[in-house]
Amino acid sequence: MKELTLLTWLTQLGLSVALPLAGFIVLALWLRSQFALGDWVLWAGVVLGLVSALDGLRQSLKLLIRLTRKKSGDTPPPVSYNDHD
Repeated sequence: MKELTLLTWLTQLGLSVALPLAGFIVLALWLRSQFALGDWVLWAGVVLGLVSALDGLRQSLKLLIRLTRKKSGDTPPPVSYNDHD
């Protein structure tokens, strides 16, 4: 079961990095051909795609670190009613 969870996170990480980059590049190519804009649109799409891909990578890694901290037991379990002094 743990392997399936890791595979899911690996897939999510890949999608959150690859899709924004590819999406902005495809959008820039479409804008360039549709409205006869210059090559600057393509470069703007690449830059926006890279920024959003890096942000997706950062957010995915942050969430993965937070989830692994919860499972490792860094925080003690809460005190139940009968265990109070």
